[in-house]
This record gives sequence, C-alpha cells and structure tokens, in this order.
Amino acid sequence: MNSKISTLQRIPVGPMHIEGMLELPANAKSIVLFAHGSGSSRHSKRNNYVARVLQNSGIGTLLMDLLTPEEDANYPTRFDIPLLTHRLLAATNWIKAGQLSSQLPVGYFGASTGAAAALQAASASGGEIGAVVSRGGRPDMAGIAALEKVKSPTLLLVGGWDEEVLELNRDAYSHLFCIKDLVVIPGATHLFTEPGTLEEAARQAAAWFDKYLKPV
Repeated sequence: MNSKISTLQRIPVGPMHIEGMLELPANAKSIVLFAHGSGSSRHSKRNNYVARVLQNSGIGTLLMDLLTPEEDANYPTRFDIPLLTHRLLAATNWIKAGQLSSQLPVGYFGASTGAAAALQAASASGGEIGAVVSRGGRPDMAGIAALEKVKSPTLLLVGGWDEEVLELNRDAYSHLFCIKDLVVIPGATHLFTEPGTLEEAARQAAAWFDKYLKPV
C-alpha cells in the first residue's frame, strides 16, 4: 500500500507562523493549498473532505489557518482580503522551498472569502499557479483589477440555491480572461450540506486539477 506523508507544519509568514496540515500521497503529482472562508479553519469538515478526494487522485494538500485564533476572533479581520492573500503567498513560497514539495505544480482551492484571496494570489503570481478552484466563493471580493490579471485556469463552483452568491460569481466570471468555467451544482446552498452536493463539487475540483495542474 502506498504511504502518505501527513505532518502538522508551522509556516513562517513574516515575524509569525501559521499552522497547516500538509498531506502528500506517495508520488504526489501536484499540491493544492486551501484558503478557507470566514469563520472556518483548517479543521473544516467540508474542506477536509475535498482534500481527501484530491489525495485519492494523487494530489497533495495543505490545509492551513491563514489567521491566528486572535485574528480570527476579530470579525473585520476575517474579511481582510489583502492580509489573507499575503499569508497565502507566503505559504506558497514556503511550499516551493520545501524539500518534498519544491518540484510540485501548485494550485489553490478557495471557499467563501478564501476564494478572493486565492484569486488575488494567483493574479500576483502571474502564471505560476497552475489552477484555481472556488467552492461557494466570493471571487468578486478579489476586485476587478486582480480578476482581469488571473492567468491560472479557474473553476467557479456555486450552489444552484445560493442565488445571491451565484449572481456575484457570474459578475466575477465576466472579468476573468483566463481559461475558465462556472459550474452550478443543482440543489446546493452556500455550504453544500445537501446530500451529494459536496461530493459533486469535490469531483469537479479533482477533475479540474487533474486537467490543468501539471508540470510547466
């Protein structure tokens, strides 16, 4: 049976550290960094489920807390997209310097406000990020200027019953000029708690990363 590396990491971001769970399947072909949404964390059951699906496809994952517990307790900080983006970029640099992960293509998976950080980070990285997936995300919060500069193939997954967020995604989608798709998951609300909806979102994400997250 193939072994999997699973370790809790302290990731340097300037003068401080954030914690993340790094999981690398044997012979991992790529790695996806997760940017969680407001009020969530690396322990999110939904993101951990998606991570397991990706791992079963041979994709490594890094689920991390972009904010410290003290920062997360401050409600406005949860929506500080530039701060979240800065932390995500720092984690990306850390992954690229890692002994086990430096050669792996990097992708982003963002949920809720984390999707805005993922897209801002992808925009700032030029074409270095292989693919981005947003689940129930707020890509509109990345800002039009950042969206228009994204070069990474980007998949927006939205619940069919999440009507307000769906409209925001459609607007953000119109400002993306990269390879892109917007997939509506029927019967899903914002958190994808309805039977089968999270499974479908995870399947779509894995297929997107399998297609686009490849060595340059």
